Amino acid sequence: MADRPMRIFLIGVSCVGVTAVGALLAERLGCAFYDMPTEIERHFGKPLEHLRRELLTEILFRRRCAVPVLKKLIDADPGCDVVIGLSPAGLQDVMWDVLKDVERVVVVLRDSAENILKRITFYDDDSIRIKKTLSEYERQAYFKEIAKDIAYYRRSYNKANFAVDTHGLDAAESAEKVELALREWKAMQE
Repeated sequence: MADRPMRIFLIGVSCVGVTAVGALLAERLGCAFYDMPTEIERHFGKPLEHLRRELLTEILFRRRCAVPVLKKLIDADPGCDVVIGLSPAGLQDVMWDVLKDVERVVVVLRDSAENILKRITFYDDDSIRIKKTLSEYERQAYFKEIAKDIAYYRRSYNKANFAVDTHGLDAAESAEKVELALREWKAMQE
């Protein structure tokens, strides 16, 4: 994707595959990948849950933690393409205030609640992945929460340049599909 460097932002609800797809997409494009949650933890030297507890509200967390890191990542690797994986709220309030004035392309990854539930991962308060087997009751509860997240974020995701449906695709296939969609989008912009 020659010419001007692109700031490619991937977004979607939790466990839709932003991190896995973003890393593979960046590899395919030969550029850097940054995952916002990981970069926030690295920048502040604390797990996300610790930061959230300290700041008490999501808006304060985004304002004081996510926005400075997002600005830093936008300025990273000048002259080069970069892929940045946003957290689900990445197109809301103070985050959108940063992104709306940046030359960028925002891609929403979409999948069904059923598929996202199959990929759900759990972490403890120190951001260490834990293995958890869900009961049928928990599966239904998580399914409802995922469906609510899909509905809740839909409105802010309308700010994206386009969406890619990853239903039935693994991370590598999803990255390939996003790359093709980016090429088509860029050709339409010229």
